[in-house]
Amino acid sequence: MRLLLLPLLALSLVSCATQAPPPGHRYHNQVNVQELGQRIWKNECAGSVQGLVSWNEGEAFPSLGIGHFIWYPAGVQEAFDESFPSFIRYARARGVQVPGYFDGPAPWADKAAFLADRSGKADAMRRWLAAHVDIQTRFIMLRSRLALRRMMQQSQHPGTIAERYNALSATTQGMYCLVDYVNFKGEGTKATERYKGQGWGLLQVLEEMEGFPTGRAATAEFSRAAAEVLTRRVENSPAARGEKRWLAGWLNRCKTYR
Repeated sequence: MRLLLLPLLALSLVSCATQAPPPGHRYHNQVNVQELGQRIWKNECAGSVQGLVSWNEGEAFPSLGIGHFIWYPAGVQEAFDESFPSFIRYARARGVQVPGYFDGPAPWADKAAFLADRSGKADAMRRWLAAHVDIQTRFIMLRSRLALRRMMQQSQHPGTIAERYNALSATTQGMYCLVDYVNFKGEGTKATERYKGQGWGLLQVLEEMEGFPTGRAATAEFSRAAAEVLTRRVENSPAARGEKRWLAGWLNRCKTYR
């Protein structure tokens, strides 16, 4: 099934770039792609070239690029979206020359093989990824817009969601808010990610926002709404999970959205 779904996802990502934006898109785009990419890189990889190809403890796959795109080794199937092959297809569709060693499954069977590899392949991958931050950032932005479509389908007020999303996505700081929060707490579209029927993803933050602010007012309101949604999550969470210990750190992250 996965072999069928991945080409479809890649086609969706490529074709979405040429489609009209969702309803309500009437804002002049002022996103600085390079600046946004550097911020994502700093958040996800501490801004290091070494972090562009890594293998996290306890995971069955490596993560690549500024967005930690997942790449499965042969025979590995997990619940997470395998985003790296889709990125490679997207990059080639945009005319970027991509080395052949990025084709097929990840070249390491497991983390031990990754750590033992002395071929220099991982370093070559890191160099290529470090030189192509722009296309990675554009891919991340496109995935975000696909996420908007899913959120609109789940919301009782899709026009409102689109309007607020588009106001945010028109600026570098606002786009950073959208991308970082999904990396942080998800889209909010999964029924399994609820406490007492209330979620805590990006969808819920956009619904929690008040009015239709733009520019800096939009990111300030997003920051407030995100803090409210996460505070509500902690209040709704099972006491045994002890989520209150994380709240201060979560709220500090929300402050960066201003």
